[in-house]
Amino acid sequence: MRIAELPRDQFDGYELVFSYDSRAYYDLRIRQTENFFSAEFVRTPCPLIHKEFTDKLFAPYWDDPHAYGLWDGRELLAIMEVTPERWNNRLRITNLFVREGFRRRGYGSLMMTKAKEIARSQGRRAIILETQSCNSAAIGFYLSQGFSLMGFNACEYSNQDIEKHEVRMEMGCLI
Repeated sequence: MRIAELPRDQFDGYELVFSYDSRAYYDLRIRQTENFFSAEFVRTPCPLIHKEFTDKLFAPYWDDPHAYGLWDGRELLAIMEVTPERWNNRLRITNLFVREGFRRRGYGSLMMTKAKEIARSQGRRAIILETQSCNSAAIGFYLSQGFSLMGFNACEYSNQDIEKHEVRMEMGCLI
């Protein structure tokens, strides 16, 4: 097993098909008065949620993306893409993908270890990534990797993100 940088000329536009099932979401509850604001995410069981979406490596809107693959011989099992956020000295994980059938074997943890190595070698102060409040398995994984909630956007995807239980969460790890 080895992690190697994926050559941009060979993987530019490489499509990743993400899919996950969840039986819980993190319900965002916001309160505000004249004197305070509070927000909490409460893990809430629910009927099965299935989500699927696609993304591509090396999207033109990222500053300087680099992608890494976890290989078992000639088989590509996992992919991680990162890009520096120079203005605030963070490393953003733009994609973290483990192929279906290879999840829960520690491959995601290997990729997160690689992200932490990259961040340290570049002198970054933190690693940040985006997830959704309905992706409870991913949230649990990120928590297990030392990440915590760094922020959220209650209307990133639509004007009904809170009602849809699909709120953008920024999770991060200080280096």
